[in-house]
Amino acid sequence: MTHSYRCVDVFGSGPLTGNPVAVVHDADDLTDDQMAAFARWTNLSETTFLLRPTHAGADYRLRIFTPGEELPFAGHPTLGSAHAWLEAGGAPATPGVLVQECGAGLVRVHAGERLALEAPPLLRSGPVSEEDLARIARALGIDTDEIVDAEWIDNGPGWVGVLLADAAAVSALRPDWSAFDGLDIGVAGLHEPALHEPGRDVLLEVRAFCPGLGITEDPVTGSLQAGLAQWLTSTGRLPTSYVAAQGAALQRRGRVHVDVVDGQVRVGGETCTTIEGRVDLRA
Repeated sequence: MTHSYRCVDVFGSGPLTGNPVAVVHDADDLTDDQMAAFARWTNLSETTFLLRPTHAGADYRLRIFTPGEELPFAGHPTLGSAHAWLEAGGAPATPGVLVQECGAGLVRVHAGERLALEAPPLLRSGPVSEEDLARIARALGIDTDEIVDAEWIDNGPGWVGVLLADAAAVSALRPDWSAFDGLDIGVAGLHEPALHEPGRDVLLEVRAFCPGLGITEDPVTGSLQAGLAQWLTSTGRLPTSYVAAQGAALQRRGRVHVDVVDGQVRVGGETCTTIEGRVDLRA
């Protein structure tokens, strides 16, 4: 019952600055309860399990667990697990493009300068009701008139996206955890002017609040970044190529690279194995 194991730092801009994901290899023999128990034990945002694919077009299958539940899709676990699969000797059927099978279907991951996933279709989109807007404002500890716009951008974890006046407003948030009532809220604000960094300037500041998933604030969140990009690039609020920052409130320095290629949003970032070994999952 021992398995190869990697802990991969995803979206970092240096050592230990991103969001770690625990990846268990060759997990076909594990039960649902064993997977859920290990995810609770790691207490990371997500723990994943690599399995043989059941779909003819997939290179591998992935199951994704938070400490509280299983998710059909999540972004940083997708990139971290793709990194681990490749590092363990995986070879995609199509060179340069991995196909992941997960609860949300097939997700393509491009292996270029950095790994980048294609954002899956949204499960829920559209405007937020006045009632939900009031709930969101209470949870964030702000007045509703401080919300510039809001949109459902659910691609699996249940995200609702919130746009604030600027990056400083995002950084200043002090949520009321008792008021979330099942909401998973992603908040964004523009850096004006942009933060100048080597390579590409940072245009967007993002925070992710998801206590319903067993995580209060997530350090760096690929699924949220994908949904925000689909919303904010389609409305013209963001260009079709930009970098987003996330994690400063948790002493991280995440950087998420977003590009729209032929109408398809791609979310990419750096990936690095920080722990490698074996894990014993005997009951």
